[in-house]
Amino acid sequence: MHILLTRPLEDCSEMILKFQLLGHNVSHLPLISIEGSKYESLNYFDFKGIIFTSSNAIKFLDIKNIDKKLNCFCVGSATEKQARSFGFQNVFAADGNTNNLKELILLNFNPSDGKLLYVSGEIISSNLDQQLISNGYNIKRIINYRANPIEKFEQSFIDKLKVKMPDIVYIYSQNSAINFLNVIKNYQLESLWMDTNLMCIGEKTSAILNKIKWKKIFLFNPGEEEFLLYKI
Repeated sequence: MHILLTRPLEDCSEMILKFQLLGHNVSHLPLISIEGSKYESLNYFDFKGIIFTSSNAIKFLDIKNIDKKLNCFCVGSATEKQARSFGFQNVFAADGNTNNLKELILLNFNPSDGKLLYVSGEIISSNLDQQLISNGYNIKRIINYRANPIEKFEQSFIDKLKVKMPDIVYIYSQNSAINFLNVIKNYQLESLWMDTNLMCIGEKTSAILNKIKWKKIFLFNPGEEEFLLYKI
């Protein structure tokens, strides 16, 4: 099976090796590059819990003045792994989406426990902070990274892609979906995906690519990539 992965290499190198060991042909088309953003200085001792909806939020956060024993809420296993590697000890992980993350916070952190810090990228898939505020939480959101689109690719890669179109494409964010649609249009690939299964995180991500004709569209959570291979 031919699989196209679209995350930055550092985020999918292990998956590339895993799929190759399973006997699959893997192509890599990174759609975005991640860079840190400046954010306001905070007194971290004001917070009793911290929320991460991506591992990038942890990577670009200056954590030296943060108490690693405070409650740390992560959207999924990859983010949890990153948080633990940075020294956070009391880590709670959802199964890959913000709805489950919100329920995890509601179950394990009361509004009376104190203020929450939510660290995220510039564009988020859901307004988690506003949902928690409506449930009585005191929450501060800071933005410490942004995703930049990668717009140009080697023509030789595009030519090879046209000859052997992927059976599966994985798209991980709205940013990636928007840029993938631009790449498809810019390189005149609109009519070539009818035998390709599109795997997207969330309906908002898949909706961006609905105008392209796919074999099927599946929604998934991070960590389910290998499982999805057996659904098609």
